Amino acid sequence: MHPEDSYTDLGNIKIHKDAVASITSLAATEIEGVKRTGTDFKSGFLELIGKKSLSAIKVEFDKNGEVRIEVPLIIKYGYNIPEVASKVQENIRRNIEKMTSLSIRDININVQAIERGQE
Repeated sequence: MHPEDSYTDLGNIKIHKDAVASITSLAATEIEGVKRTGTDFKSGFLELIGKKSLSAIKVEFDKNGEVRIEVPLIIKYGYNIPEVASKVQENIRRNIEKMTSLSIRDININVQAIERGQE
């Protein structure tokens, strides 16, 4: 059984990496100072040609059942980067553990850019 799988009396429950990435993206953008999650070359290219793609959030399940997450962020200009990143990590951990019961090993934040925020 994989770490992202669980078994109930009614059958298996599998949590896909994309579901974890979705929770991560939503949790990150809840934090004041975050403009959006970033993209990688592939997802940026797909957006340019009008195709929807998943963000560049990377989710890995290790053999011990722990999750590693890499989150590219665009931070709004004028915010304290380490403070915002720390709050993002805390919010992601809280939401992933609450919604999936998965154990988090690492949440790595990669600040890709600073942009002016428009409320």
